[in-house]
Amino acid sequence: MNWPQGWPYSASTPPVAAPKAMVATTDRYATEVGVSIMRTGGNAVDAAVAVSFALAVVNPEAGNIGGGGYMVVRMADGTAVAQDHRSQAPGAATRDMFLDANGEVGDRSVIGHLSAAVPGTVRGLWDAHKRFGTRDWEDLLEPAIQLARRFVVGDRFLRSFTRGEVLGGLSRFPSSARVFLPGGAPPPKGERFSQPDLTRTLERIRDNGPAGFYDGETAERIEAEMKRGGGLITWRDLAAYTAVWREPIRARYRGHTILSMPPSSSGGVTLAETGHILETFALGDLPWHGPRHIHLMAEAWRRAYADRNAYLADPDFVKMPVETLTSPAYGAWRARDISLEKATPSSEVHPGVDAYQKEGKHTTHISVVDAQRNAVALTTTINSWYGSKVVVEGTGIVLNNDMDDFTSKVGAANQFGLVQGEANQVAPGKRMLSAMAPTVVLDPDGGLAMVLGTPGGSTIITTVFQVISNVLDHGMDIAQAVLAPRVHHQHLPDQIHCELGGLTPDTRAGLEALGHKVKEREELSGDVEAIRVLPDGSLEGLADPRRGGTALGF
Repeated sequence: MNWPQGWPYSASTPPVAAPKAMVATTDRYATEVGVSIMRTGGNAVDAAVAVSFALAVVNPEAGNIGGGGYMVVRMADGTAVAQDHRSQAPGAATRDMFLDANGEVGDRSVIGHLSAAVPGTVRGLWDAHKRFGTRDWEDLLEPAIQLARRFVVGDRFLRSFTRGEVLGGLSRFPSSARVFLPGGAPPPKGERFSQPDLTRTLERIRDNGPAGFYDGETAERIEAEMKRGGGLITWRDLAAYTAVWREPIRARYRGHTILSMPPSSSGGVTLAETGHILETFALGDLPWHGPRHIHLMAEAWRRAYADRNAYLADPDFVKMPVETLTSPAYGAWRARDISLEKATPSSEVHPGVDAYQKEGKHTTHISVVDAQRNAVALTTTINSWYGSKVVVEGTGIVLNNDMDDFTSKVGAANQFGLVQGEANQVAPGKRMLSAMAPTVVLDPDGGLAMVLGTPGGSTIITTVFQVISNVLDHGMDIAQAVLAPRVHHQHLPDQIHCELGGLTPDTRAGLEALGHKVKEREELSGDVEAIRVLPDGSLEGLADPRRGGTALGF
């Protein structure tokens, strides 16, 4: 493996081993909650639900009940489903709501009340529990409630405040500052941190199910917060919210089956197209992270993201060529003009479906596997770190800024640099396009092989693919596959992003010689939580050390 000298994540770090069951999350408190639920008779879905509520307490910059997400469930009997509990635009939303008097996009889609969409997490978790769970609902809320009453502040929690925009954003809103900046600063390490408003909100959800969030006191407080800050969410929007069960995207890669999210997420479709393009090349025969290896991935991604940005959106609003985009034949056709000797300028790469037919998107992730081999991949988000930066007064809920994932203006980039099309424009009740890609991988015989996912905005899809490819193409164990440095290309801007120190000088020079522009990212790519089933049936897993998560099993 061509690991650069000085790369901080050691290729020799062993994966966490567990014989029967495992949970991998971004926070040790939450991971321990999931393990406890399974030890006392709960299944993987029970654990995922309990973990998600716990993360709303201990991982508030990303774990949430004020946003939404996606879940892929693969039960031991072979049942595989995808659940869409993505946030929705409020009923009063309009296509041009984020444009100023000059027709330009400002920051109102990123910070403040107007950036918040109708949250879907609580409804989604409830529906998953009702369909697959085995433990009482109250049991799954109780660990989060105990953590909301108090938990000890550690490094993981404090690191969430180190980004410059977080402290400034939270301090703009008195309700947010009161919760997270008592005395004008985050609570110190080792202090017992209490969130009494969030405790009461979670108790209402425990006692009343989704009605404890979408009706009654919590809904009234959300509507009052919207009126106070100029947002759009009303109690009618909350009462009308539903989660949707969908068929997972299925794609073959190196003899394995990938199950991932369909639209309104772009994750599964773009992952499938990437895999089908790259199956035409023998990646495993190339030096890992050599110039040609990265070149081929970048060429595949620039084509897949060009299609993503043009075609994909909420399926209830837009007709999409999903069957074409996810077909092996289309992937092979997309690969036909990839040169091994030079980069293709993104200005020459256009959405491909019409031509083909004429010729013939802060976030957190949870991975859970139980002793019966039920598996859950759950990615949930409030979009940016601390979302809109708005805490709903009297509830402790951090609201998302998911509205920025819509196309505010065709041709203008969002906060992740994605330049998206008309299909993803704002409309009342519409779910904004996402890059989230909670993923389950099956082995050639149909058995469970991997469960994984990551946060990371537009880099989610490329990160998930690289971990899968590291295992299937390059024979890495799960720790090596997660620890390895990552690269990214998303069509526009036309450049390969790499993690700081993630490429050797020779590889960078080789990519530039092929015509690629290479730019180091100022931040790390993703926070993968991954579990793999070994040939003997035992498990290995890793919570990405990039942000400091924990994988535990028994």
